[in-house]
Amino acid sequence: MRSRSNSGVRLDYYQRIVHRLILAHQEPVTGLFPASNVNSHAWIRDNVYCILAVWGLSMAYKKIADQDEDRAKCYELEQSCVKLMRGLLMAMMNQKDKVERFKMTQSPYDSLHAKYSSKTGLPVVGDNEWGHLQIDAVSLYLLILAQMTASGLQIVFSLDEVSFLQNLVFYIESAYSIPDYGIWERGDKTNHGEPELNASSIGMAKAALEAMNELDLFGARGGPASVIHVLADEAHKCQAVLQSMLPRESNSKELDSGLLCVIGFPAFAVDDAQLIYNTREAILSRLQGKYGCKRFLRDGYRTPKEDPSRLYYERWELRMFENIECEWPLFFCYLILFHAFQNDKHMVQEYADKLEKIMVRSEDGTLLIPESYAVPQELVGFEYQKPGSQVREVVGRCPFLWGQSLFILGRLLQEGFLAVGELDPLNRRLGAQKKPDVVVQVVIIAEDNEIRDKLAEHDLHVQTIAEVAPIEVQPARVLSHLYTYLGRNRKLGLSGRKSRDVGILSTSKLYSLKDRIFAFTPQFVDLSRFYIASDNELMIDILKGEINFLKSAWDLLGRPLVTLVLKRIHLDQDKIPLAMIQTMRKLKSGYINGTRVMLGNLKDFLNTSAITDLSFLGSTEDGYPDRLHPDVQTYLDEHLLRSFSNRSTMNLRGGQLRPRHLRRRMSCKGAIKKTRSINVDSDNLGMEGPTPLTERRLSSIVPPPWLQANKQGHVSVFATTPEEGPSSPPQLGGDLGLRENIYPMDPQHSRSAIDRRSEFVRQQEMPKILIQRHRPDTNFADTEVEELIAMLRETENLEEQGDILQYLVDTQGLDFNTADLGLKHKTDDSAAASSGAKKDEDNANTAIVSVAAVTGAAAAGSNNSSSNNNNSLNNNDSSQSEGMLEEGRVVTVRDLLKGLYEKACQQKLWGLVRHTAGMLGKRVEDLGKAVTDLLVRQKQVTVGMPPNNEHTITAPLPEVELRQLIHDAYGDDESTAMLTQELMVYLAMFIRTEPQLFHEMLRLRVGLIIQVMAKELSRTLNCGGEAASEHLLNLSPFEMKNLLYHILSGKEFAVSSVARGNLSIVSCKSSRVSKKSQIGLGDPEGEDALIATIDDRQGQWLRRRRLDGALNRVPRDFYSRVWTVLEKCQGLAIEGRVLQQSLTQEMTPGELKFALEVETALNQIPQPEYRQLVVEALMVLTLVTEHNMVPSLGGIIYVEHLVHKANQLFLEDQRKVQGDATLCCAKLKDGKEQQQAASGMLLCGGAAYICQHLYDSAPSGSYGTMTYLSRAVALVLDCVPKHGEMECAIS
Repeated sequence: MRSRSNSGVRLDYYQRIVHRLILAHQEPVTGLFPASNVNSHAWIRDNVYCILAVWGLSMAYKKIADQDEDRAKCYELEQSCVKLMRGLLMAMMNQKDKVERFKMTQSPYDSLHAKYSSKTGLPVVGDNEWGHLQIDAVSLYLLILAQMTASGLQIVFSLDEVSFLQNLVFYIESAYSIPDYGIWERGDKTNHGEPELNASSIGMAKAALEAMNELDLFGARGGPASVIHVLADEAHKCQAVLQSMLPRESNSKELDSGLLCVIGFPAFAVDDAQLIYNTREAILSRLQGKYGCKRFLRDGYRTPKEDPSRLYYERWELRMFENIECEWPLFFCYLILFHAFQNDKHMVQEYADKLEKIMVRSEDGTLLIPESYAVPQELVGFEYQKPGSQVREVVGRCPFLWGQSLFILGRLLQEGFLAVGELDPLNRRLGAQKKPDVVVQVVIIAEDNEIRDKLAEHDLHVQTIAEVAPIEVQPARVLSHLYTYLGRNRKLGLSGRKSRDVGILSTSKLYSLKDRIFAFTPQFVDLSRFYIASDNELMIDILKGEINFLKSAWDLLGRPLVTLVLKRIHLDQDKIPLAMIQTMRKLKSGYINGTRVMLGNLKDFLNTSAITDLSFLGSTEDGYPDRLHPDVQTYLDEHLLRSFSNRSTMNLRGGQLRPRHLRRRMSCKGAIKKTRSINVDSDNLGMEGPTPLTERRLSSIVPPPWLQANKQGHVSVFATTPEEGPSSPPQLGGDLGLRENIYPMDPQHSRSAIDRRSEFVRQQEMPKILIQRHRPDTNFADTEVEELIAMLRETENLEEQGDILQYLVDTQGLDFNTADLGLKHKTDDSAAASSGAKKDEDNANTAIVSVAAVTGAAAAGSNNSSSNNNNSLNNNDSSQSEGMLEEGRVVTVRDLLKGLYEKACQQKLWGLVRHTAGMLGKRVEDLGKAVTDLLVRQKQVTVGMPPNNEHTITAPLPEVELRQLIHDAYGDDESTAMLTQELMVYLAMFIRTEPQLFHEMLRLRVGLIIQVMAKELSRTLNCGGEAASEHLLNLSPFEMKNLLYHILSGKEFAVSSVARGNLSIVSCKSSRVSKKSQIGLGDPEGEDALIATIDDRQGQWLRRRRLDGALNRVPRDFYSRVWTVLEKCQGLAIEGRVLQQSLTQEMTPGELKFALEVETALNQIPQPEYRQLVVEALMVLTLVTEHNMVPSLGGIIYVEHLVHKANQLFLEDQRKVQGDATLCCAKLKDGKEQQQAASGMLLCGGAAYICQHLYDSAPSGSYGTMTYLSRAVALVLDCVPKHGEMECAIS
């Protein structure tokens, strides 16, 4: 044998170690590694980490292979890797049915198993006997599979395996919203089997998705069929959530050393260098010890205090594990690799030395990595007193193969046998480097020549859809449909991609299919989706946001390309809206909101854009990979014909009908208004006292006057609100029972539903208000409905039609057939009306609804056709106009509502749009996604008006359930229910684009935000509450989003009025701007102007406290500081909820679960400004504890007592200095005021008996709230010394 070079000898030494420690344990049949000599289970995660050393060694041999035996060794090591990876693949493929089910259910019981038998590869424990759902393990497998394939190993053999792996990609792509058991298989750290969102799982999934994207699993020998496709948006969602979570691991674990594998080798999942640094520093400062790092704080595993007889921990016992958690040398191995990849030799050496000290030598002198080090039982007391001082002993497996394997990799890197690039052939380690600026390409295409010419007038030259051929432009839903064919496999029973969502990253590429090229328009412009899409300004705003998003999120080859089609529906009175022209000019200039853009034609961008091949659409399974799948072929043929043709909408319109005698006109007026529940007038938001729901005007209970059995004079009950109405107080007053859903919910809206409702109302003892509809001998209902329908036909005012339809829905239900009636009672009147409809030509702005009461057919003519009614009785006019519905088609109230909805969308009557959308049960398409976006960034959402009706959403729900939950929360108030959905979508947009707006907010209480929005409008416009909520509901979606932004960011705003009575929200640069309404007022002159500006200083702090309270905003580190207060007293009582000291036993200061407990207590307080004062009082208490003024704060502290005491002190001072409050609360009390105070009303309207002027004081200063609260603390708490000198630490 030739003498070998030194390097060869050294490698042979490592080869012997790897063989003896690792390969000797590999099962010959399956290729899997058992957990230990006594436990034959093979964990996916541990197996993949074990094989890394073998893979690294094989690559080291490949480089120095100067002899045949080296090549042989290299091949042998490589095949061991292939054997293991295929063993795991087979084990998972045996569970293919689970992968299929999991795509639908995402239930922990349908997940792939986390461990298999190392002898057979079959399952070893039942679905519900183990925390199997560990997304990080499957992701790690895919990531290493991708890296090994890229390094030249051939692991995947057949196309069936390729489609299984494609489905594994779908399995992990929603990792950002699926709670799992995580890297330690525990879920919540009490180990009660509750899964939670784990940052380490999300990071690993993100890395796997990026690594698998466009990867050919057959390596250099593959073709288009063996390529894996990943939708870039899914990986990006994982990244966004990961960034919002780090350095936190999950709700119960505020920090976890497992994150080292996410910020460094093997995942390299974080792109932000600062975040990587912060996370590593947090781990080193709080978890690192002499023997390695702790897994997480209060980790009881294998500590001497753990009770080995049970798997779970009691909540109170977690505190015992503090400072005696086991330390794991494994993490030093991660840190060595981390610094080796950073090329920081000094740190690598430092950790290598630390590691050497704690490794165990075997009999033959090999260095072994033990699993963990624990404090011996007898030294626990000393360790508690001085953490880190005691000598620890080895517990668990030794060698621990996961750590041993990483240790060997580190050694190979240190000795120069491997370069970092070889362990990372996909170059993931370069993710955190600075990237050049992205240029976003924008193409605008006109629907037809007419629109093209209109744009040309403004010097904007674009092509039409016909002119861009051969490139075909399609809506995003076509792409989403094509992607459902990805990963389908009949033999394996796999159905392809389930999610129908395609994001902006996916639509910003071009796609090639055989010899055709497709461009797709973004999903947000798809008009069939929701009414938000018919607000042009909002669409432009979203477009700017998406372009900005592309700038930061794009990391594919080529430049992103946004394709937009300008259509007829976008025109405003046949002109192109000004906002669109301005935006196009900005795009033309090359910059928009700081992003570089290029406006051009599609063909110019062909060479610079990213192009993806849709090769998976071939029918490979039938043996014709070059032909399109037959289903795809038919779909494309059908769709290409009609994708951008206008869909005709059902327009129900009548001529100008004037029946012989005008009917009573106003009788249904205000039916919609009565459903509103936004409460602004009462100054204490959300506190209506004992009957909080009288605001819900119970529209369906009050019948129109002609229905009242006792005709005592025609008082129009409908025209008055229940408070003023003649019969209102006794019957409607305290009647809370009526909050039931007033619409029958069942699909067959039949008489019985109405009977049930009237039955219910009669039980509420409401005499004479509702006629019992089911009495066979009355024709009341019918005649009344006929009158209404005739009114519907005559009125041209959409609001009135809305009121009438609201009334019809309330009384008859949505599916009530409006045509039946006429056939039963044919009156001359309606016959005349229908013939009138025939003669009258329709002009564009008349009523929408023509119900041919006689015919039972609806005239749905297009704009210009006259409404021809094909009359079934005198069939003399049989020429049916285009778009006429088939004979005998039923026109239900629902159809009429749809017509009204579409018309209101065109005319931009947003209040009506929201209301009809609610009545039709429309839901925002992306509602589920929006709520998920908020939840996964650790923000809980509540809907409904506080305090009685709030529902908290803490986990992602299906769309249908969400819609139902929101519906239940607002009862009858459709407009506000719709507005809630809309606001959730905007909140999700903001949290994606401007996460800093949400700092220090844990719960978003949408109901309270709506009330504050209305309150802000009423303050700005100087109008009453009802008018303000009316204004609020009539804001266009764009202005609504704008107002929400101003409220979230706390910026001052003014309201200016725009044409057609719409309001627009304008930022005020300085707070000196007069905030008096600019609607219909000239500039206030002279004295008035002065008063306006002086007045303006007032209310500033009150407003700020109100906003912060409504948004649940708290100071920085507030919750962890409350934890320190809680440690020093027996409890904190807030509004009847006591936070017990035992919480500090269960939870660590930075734990999210603790913050939520405190938050829940604070949310008991309905008035936002009062809540903020309570927060300030808690802050004063934290200052007392932080400055160690007293050893203990004593018993339970009642925080409200502090606030009320501060208020008393404030009023005493006010009396002394004759301040503003002497006008209200600080007046000397005489009898009358005593009585008023007793009735619960302060003169100044301050919430919760606290003077308005205290709310409006700045926190600092000698008359500031903090001063009074500090004095209150000194007076109320017994522990603060009353006499003698004391250092005052509160400045």
